[in-house]
Amino acid sequence: MIDFWLAIGLLLLVALGFLLIPAIRRWRLMPGKDRTAFNVALYEERLAELSQQHATGLLNNQEWEEGRSEAARELLSDTNQPDIAIVGTRSGRVVPLIVALIVPLAGLGLYLHWGASDRVELTREFSQPPRSMDEMTSRLERAVKAQPESSEGWYLLGRTYMSQERFADAAHAFTQAVQYAGRQPELLGQLAQARYFAEGKTLTPETKALADEALKANPKEVTTLGLLGIAAFEQKNYAGAIAHWQTLIDQLPAADPSREAIQSGIERARQYMADRGEIPSAPSAAQAATLRVTVSLDPSLSAYVKPGDSVFVFARAVSGPPMPLAVKRLTVADLPVSVSLSDADAMMPQLKLSGFDQVQLVARISRAGNPTSGEWEALGKPITVKDAQPQQLKIVQPDAK
Repeated sequence: MIDFWLAIGLLLLVALGFLLIPAIRRWRLMPGKDRTAFNVALYEERLAELSQQHATGLLNNQEWEEGRSEAARELLSDTNQPDIAIVGTRSGRVVPLIVALIVPLAGLGLYLHWGASDRVELTREFSQPPRSMDEMTSRLERAVKAQPESSEGWYLLGRTYMSQERFADAAHAFTQAVQYAGRQPELLGQLAQARYFAEGKTLTPETKALADEALKANPKEVTTLGLLGIAAFEQKNYAGAIAHWQTLIDQLPAADPSREAIQSGIERARQYMADRGEIPSAPSAAQAATLRVTVSLDPSLSAYVKPGDSVFVFARAVSGPPMPLAVKRLTVADLPVSVSLSDADAMMPQLKLSGFDQVQLVARISRAGNPTSGEWEALGKPITVKDAQPQQLKIVQPDAK
């Protein structure tokens, strides 16, 4: 900040220069004692002019005497006002000095009241990478103090507090973020997670209401799905934990490093359920009715589709009812994506993947959001549900319907 205040000082000197230099010049040109000399010079010049006119005959003796008397009276009148001249001269010197003193003091006071030196300093600090997590935390804390209405600042501060296991502070930060940014699903999920850990891993009714609100707005909100899975596991509700975590895995990219940890949690939950005699440790064929498929878009269609167009990925029986047995809804913006279809994705409880031997996978783009008809699609070959390998679908052909 030293160079910042130096720059302000230089600008102040320039401003004072514009104010004081003309005043100094005026003082030099009009000192008090020069006024009498100036008037005497004018008197002598007038006398010389009258004498020349008298010598050339333009003035007679009487006119010449009257002119001399008038010039003398004017000189006497001008020199009889010394006090006024002195007062004017002094005030002309004092006023610029007072203004020169008031201007910087007033400017400094106004800047300290309405200025943003703290924001300038923060901007300079954020241009350099932090040397530690504590330094980053300090910067963010000062940032939200300087801009308390910044939802982004509160969100980043909350995430930082979570990494430091300061859960109560994180809950406060996410509460502020929700206040300024609105009740967005991601923020509600982060707030619910912070409250859950701040309350000793207890899913209170208030925290559960936040999680439910987040999932209602976005059923694929990953933080909330992970939180509810953890809460169910801690309560020994292993089936609930598996359901939430499996839904979470379906939303994550294939290369996401957290997939392995979540899958490990699912296997642990299955083992605990097997130990309690609820399910066998190795899932049966019916329970293993899960199909994995990667859906992509042919580059030739990129100019014709919109990011918000609906994409339906579903499985339908080769020999059976025409309606989908399991379906997931995505958007073109999600492509390419890997998803899994299981009995949990059934549209009707009595029609599940595990109830059929062979199915066909379909991926369809529908701008109208209609899964039964659209603009483009990809059709897979019939596969056996029991031992199907991961499938690939590329949307390229027009919808036949």
